[in-house]
Amino acid sequence: MLKTLRDLFESLRPVPSEADPKAGEHALQLATAVMLVEVMRADASFEPSEREAVRRALGVQFQLADDEAARLAELAEAAARDATDLYTFTTRIAERFDMAQKIRMIEAMWQVAYADGRLSEHERQVLWRVADLLHVPQGAYVHARLRAQQQAGAGTPPAPSERSTP
Repeated sequence: MLKTLRDLFESLRPVPSEADPKAGEHALQLATAVMLVEVMRADASFEPSEREAVRRALGVQFQLADDEAARLAELAEAAARDATDLYTFTTRIAERFDMAQKIRMIEAMWQVAYADGRLSEHERQVLWRVADLLHVPQGAYVHARLRAQQQAGAGTPPAPSERSTP
């Protein structure tokens, strides 16, 4: 456990060594966690349901134990507070994730957005920016949202720019 936490702290260094795949994996985990946390931070309050959605998504995505996912989420919150932009994180994700992984991450981000039972315009904006930076096609972005919305039982209709034409 302590080694895992130390490794996560080490991943905060700006550029992990390409010779150390474990450091690269931890940096990727942190980048993904920051994206999930950014959705949580987008609205006015941090709800316990959003934090739980972040931890659950990290556990599923990276096969982490509950305590590891919780610690990664804490590190991501600190990194997100200190970050000046999303580009550093999305670049790492874009380099390592294939399109299916990117879409699953976008869907997990939508799940975080819907976790508190409401979707803010700021959450929607963060999701749109991240999907754009990751070059996720519009159709895949919308379908990821619809899957997350259905899972959450939310009835918020898509924004006009996200509606598909018949």
